[in-house]
Amino acid sequence: MSACVNCGACCASYRVEFAMYELDSCGGTVPTSLTEPVGGIRCRMQGTGEVPIRCVALTGQVGKSVGCSIYLQRPLPCRELQEGSYSCEKARARHGLPPLPGATPP
Repeated sequence: MSACVNCGACCASYRVEFAMYELDSCGGTVPTSLTEPVGGIRCRMQGTGEVPIRCVALTGQVGKSVGCSIYLQRPLPCRELQEGSYSCEKARARHGLPPLPGATPP
């Protein structure tokens, strides 16, 4: 089982900005109703543009049991973030979670 289902730190640490072509209203998959415009052809997931950061699609409690309500429709930045990567470990550290075995230290 992926550590991500017990973590969610990345969803509560990073701004999730992406190109508008990923929106379902533009032929993509990301629900437009869960995003906000940033400017030009960029948008972001609601909840990731202010502090404290918490993506609107994140369900559950960080570090306990979490999920993404749009997992199959999530934007590219979310699909690209790899478990155990530097960015993953940096987010985990921000939330006081221990490093994953074999992870790249922040």
